Amino acid sequence: MTAVLDLHVQAKRFGQRLVLSDVRLRLAAGEVVSLVGASGCGKSTLLRIAAGLDDDFTGRVTLTAGAGVVFQEPRLFPWLTVAQNVAFAAGAPPADERALALLAEVGLSGHERALPKQLSGGQAQRVAIARALFTQPRLLLLDEPFSAVDAFTRMKLQDLLAELARRHGVTLLLVTHDLDEAVLLGDRVVVLGSEARGVVDDIAVDLPRPRARSDAALATARGRVLDALHEAHAL
Repeated sequence: MTAVLDLHVQAKRFGQRLVLSDVRLRLAAGEVVSLVGASGCGKSTLLRIAAGLDDDFTGRVTLTAGAGVVFQEPRLFPWLTVAQNVAFAAGAPPADERALALLAEVGLSGHERALPKQLSGGQAQRVAIARALFTQPRLLLLDEPFSAVDAFTRMKLQDLLAELARRHGVTLLLVTHDLDEAVLLGDRVVVLGSEARGVVDDIAVDLPRPRARSDAALATARGRVLDALHEAHAL
């Protein structure tokens, strides 16, 4: 299957500190891959490298198509309306048809003219997801996108993200500290070792979609990820 993302980070340093070493990651078209590991192990750094936001490393990154990025914070422009934020890549027209359609997809019809300050945290992150999809990327890179919202909003956003990935046929690389989220959304869970140990495990979550949070098989998959984190001394 064609790889949407194929990277090999031989070395990434911050000053004298080696953060990533010999990390290889390949994502096939349509895959959802969750990336987990201890705080400070380089997950967000790896995502920035994949997005082309950090080129100060030794190695290579091959992208077969464009990528969109969703950060921990929505990072919306406060002086633009919701619709203008989504259509920013097109010069922020106030009534771009594609932007309006994406807002409908993320459940924000009727909020097109609202300013970011008028939105809840969950609504703002829905706008950020719509903005990332605006340019029709084949790959979405998400850095703990739901970490700042409450538990119920997080579950709704997880379901929304899974549905959008299916509907748009987009590949996802999701950085998360939430193991339940990792196995619920991921076709694979890649475990990154601490102290620049690279990828220490790559765990398949071979379950049909849509997935129910109450499925015992998810708990089993979560246990496997937890064991891998313990073996990697990440916990």
